[in-house]
Amino acid sequence: MQLIELQTHLNELLDVARFRDYCPNGLQVEGRPEVRRVLCGVTASQALVDLAVAEGADALLVHHGYFWRGEDGRITGLRKRRLAALLRSDISLLAYHLPLDAHAEFGNNAQLGKLLGWRGEGRFGDQELGWIGTPLQPNSAGHIARSLAARLGREPLLVGDPERVVRQVAWCTGGAQGYFEDAIAAGADLYVSGEISEQTVHVARESGVAFIAAGHHATERYGVHALAQYLSDAFGLDARFADLDNPV
Repeated sequence: MQLIELQTHLNELLDVARFRDYCPNGLQVEGRPEVRRVLCGVTASQALVDLAVAEGADALLVHHGYFWRGEDGRITGLRKRRLAALLRSDISLLAYHLPLDAHAEFGNNAQLGKLLGWRGEGRFGDQELGWIGTPLQPNSAGHIARSLAARLGREPLLVGDPERVVRQVAWCTGGAQGYFEDAIAAGADLYVSGEISEQTVHVARESGVAFIAAGHHATERYGVHALAQYLSDAFGLDARFADLDNPV
């Protein structure tokens, strides 16, 4: 498959043009024109780049790429090392941030809901990134926290009453704790995200709505994993997902 075809297809599939993001989505580093092998992962860290080189990948597909708004744009230190490794091996880097959070089938939120058995019935928050719906049956916040621990392989942090019955669950993966009050306004009994901030604790205690921080990396593994399977099935590419350990 040609790189330009892969980029065009993914841009259209994930509806990139719809989003106001704080990083470029799509092709970030251009490598060889033909793509046969794609390594997929959450973040384009040096470890993932090195693995792509070792496996002879033609392209690296991630959720967290480079060139974030507001960061120092100079190519020095770790940025130089990452980019140099990609350029030396002629490996392309494609990254999809908010488009991969939001996609109705391959998105992080869609895939996390599928993993937990939550039925997404509505959206909320900026650019409708947050999801809200119902668990398979009403359960306590503590029960849901234990289910997350078992399925994600990481102990989540629950703030609020563990006995609170959850009939409406809201979720948004990654660093989306800022949508907590939007989730409350949407009618959630529990909000699940990846990270937590100091003020999140007070909102949970004062509103009575429980909050679970289940891990940024832990909640955002599933979108790019689903995308790897899609590329393999749809185009016959040698696409695989590598889950590099990250305790966050």
